[in-house]
Amino acid sequence: MILANYIIWYEIGGAEMIYEMTVQFRVLDMKTGLWWYETLLNKKPDFIPHEGFAEWELITGCWLQIAEGSPSIGSGPIRLGVPDLEQERERLITELKITPFDIHTRKEVPVRWAAFSDPWGNRIGYFEYIDKHEKETQIKKVIKNKLWR
Repeated sequence: MILANYIIWYEIGGAEMIYEMTVQFRVLDMKTGLWWYETLLNKKPDFIPHEGFAEWELITGCWLQIAEGSPSIGSGPIRLGVPDLEQERERLITELKITPFDIHTRKEVPVRWAAFSDPWGNRIGYFEYIDKHEKETQIKKVIKNKLWR
């Protein structure tokens, strides 16, 4: 089961606003889970407050957590935006030995997407904007206009 925690509500001018979010997946074996998600995300966790729990800040205010426990098979997917869907698919197939998966499109949808499972059955997806300008605009929004190549 995906546990989405919307953290801290506050009012600005009468409007309620969510400013941070976490999503949690359960893994049966924390050591393997850490390795798998470090490889998937290309980085070590940002926060490990105690044994059996780790967190990555994917973008400002958006955290992916793994916790040792019984996963709910088929949870998700959480979808992550990537700059190059084919490149990420090949990396996952090579490095994580994921079964090859299809990339999907629909005429009326501005992104291409794909989904796969972690070893515990949690569903994860990637998406990529089809229009290059829109992709760069979205990435720049997230990284606060840092240099994008």
